[in-house]
Amino acid sequence: MQFHAFSLLQRLALTAVLGLACAFGAHAAPDPNGAPDVFVQQTADAALQVIKNDDRVKRGDLNRVNQVVDQYILPYVDFEKTTRLAAGPHWRQATQAQRQALSQAFRGTLIRTYSGALTGVDNSTRIQTLPLRGNAAQADDLVVRTTVSQSNGQPIAVDYRLEKTPAGWKIYDLNVEGIWLIQNYRNQFSQEINQNGIDGLIRALNQRNAS
Repeated sequence: MQFHAFSLLQRLALTAVLGLACAFGAHAAPDPNGAPDVFVQQTADAALQVIKNDDRVKRGDLNRVNQVVDQYILPYVDFEKTTRLAAGPHWRQATQAQRQALSQAFRGTLIRTYSGALTGVDNSTRIQTLPLRGNAAQADDLVVRTTVSQSNGQPIAVDYRLEKTPAGWKIYDLNVEGIWLIQNYRNQFSQEINQNGIDGLIRALNQRNAS
């Protein structure tokens, strides 16, 4: 099965996903217990700093990107929740082992899909958070809106959905120019699971990751 990802323009906006929380000493570590918009801005600024200065990351070197994800992204992004919501009601049918395998396979798919977008980052790339809407101070699930701007194109709108957990804010979904990541994959996942089961979806994702 071919999983359809976002367009090139949309993938360029997702560089922050692959670089979230990459604080290699140039920036203070993001504070997941602080204000959600400040937390997103901190992670974005740190991400861009790393991408701009690490040639292996900018080239889309998957080994290097995986190192970045393992060390600096996982504490701030809830990949399991992202996968659970993408799988929808099928998640309840899965065993714990299948859930872990599916989360890992989906993580690999996202990394491979968006690693190429890192080459679009240049010294002019900026991410700016926009004012929060509603009563954000009382919310435990909210959206932080941002714009990604570069010298060679129009600003791109990227929204991050965050949940307040005992460990602080965690990102679990994002919207690029009107397309939510989870919704983008949900129908594809459902189709594959209906045809071949949870194990079939895991195999399909792993085969794509290995190609």
